[in-house]
Amino acid sequence: MSCKFKIPFTGSLEQSLNKARTAVEGQGGTFSGDESSGNFEVSVMGTIKGSYTVLGNELDIVIDSKPLFVSCGMIEGFLKSKIGS
Repeated sequence: MSCKFKIPFTGSLEQSLNKARTAVEGQGGTFSGDESSGNFEVSVMGTIKGSYTVLGNELDIVIDSKPLFVSCGMIEGFLKSKIGS
């Protein structure tokens, strides 16, 4: 089951992507991409794989794979706390 959500951001896109990179790599994951789209993978109670697309002042996030016991809401809440405005 995939998860889809949007994370609005204020400030520069570069800053927001750096926050995302730091959050993912801080958990031992990988983050690749640019100012239009990219991918990430991190192991937190299992592997979480996803991608992002930049749409205006929002990151459009799609989680392609996650552990069963990690909810979409948990992932969204974590990312919003690290990246969001």
